[in-house]
Amino acid sequence: DPAAGAGVSMNLAANMLGLDNAATPLGLKAMESLQEHNPEPRRATDSQIMFLVLNTSSVTLVPVTVLLYRAQQGSADPAAVYLPMLMATTVSTFIGVMLTARLQRIPLRDPLLIAVALGWLALLSLLALGVYLAPPDLGNTLSGLFGNGILLAVIGLFFFAAWRARIDSYDCFVEGAKEGFTLAVKLIPYLVAMLAAIAMLRASGVLEAVLSAIRLGAAALGWDTRFVDALPVAFLKPLSGSGARAAMLDVMQTHGVDSLAGRMAAVMQGSTETTFYVLAVYFGSVGIRDVRYALWCGLTADAAGLLAAIGLSYVFFG
Repeated sequence: DPAAGAGVSMNLAANMLGLDNAATPLGLKAMESLQEHNPEPRRATDSQIMFLVLNTSSVTLVPVTVLLYRAQQGSADPAAVYLPMLMATTVSTFIGVMLTARLQRIPLRDPLLIAVALGWLALLSLLALGVYLAPPDLGNTLSGLFGNGILLAVIGLFFFAAWRARIDSYDCFVEGAKEGFTLAVKLIPYLVAMLAAIAMLRASGVLEAVLSAIRLGAAALGWDTRFVDALPVAFLKPLSGSGARAAMLDVMQTHGVDSLAGRMAAVMQGSTETTFYVLAVYFGSVGIRDVRYALWCGLTADAAGLLAAIGLSYVFFG
């Protein structure tokens, strides 16, 4: 279906560029198009599940929001976390897609697909090796320069494409923003349910008890326990983007924006998406109640990305 394909492509592109608010209306339109071909309207199809996993684990090339928060908190180099963040979100995407494809019996042995995947992994590996082998200050500078270069290139590409197509980019932005009010009204019931559940979790003290248990267990095993300070972001990320952002800011303000915990929290924030939120909003908007294995695939991708974020943060900043 061309309409569904266009919606899926635009949604994934918006996620890759870190445009969370713009990605949601595009994702809802794509889900509605996919639902038109659903023989069992209350049960998720394989296509809808793959779309959800791609949405919750899509590679974020331009994590503008995370870098902006780091700059606002006074980071000496806001883009220093860019490369580990890009690597962590790549791990999340690869794991999520491979697991879902295996459950759906989709072959991933296409030569072009393999070549692109290997090329991307080779590029990231070379960049990571260069940063790792360089002196600490130079490594952070290289990571920051790479992130800033990507940001400038993408922004320049947008303006060039608009100029070449003779499109007024400002007018297009305003027209797109008008859908925000309608979308907000449509999402309110699902957001209220998610926010209430998160508030109950935080108020109950369960999160603090779990963190204390993990800290004691890590210390007993002789592990470095600094990663525990960033775990609130990991626990809240699958539930709520706003809750995870609040946790990230709290970690930055408590431990320092350029501390290991502060940087790790930023890498976690950009490594994956909010699986429960996307599942509730996207599937709820088209009346799907039987999500099948979508939740477990999404959470597996989340876990892979968050674990990668912890490991990569130690490699780059530990």
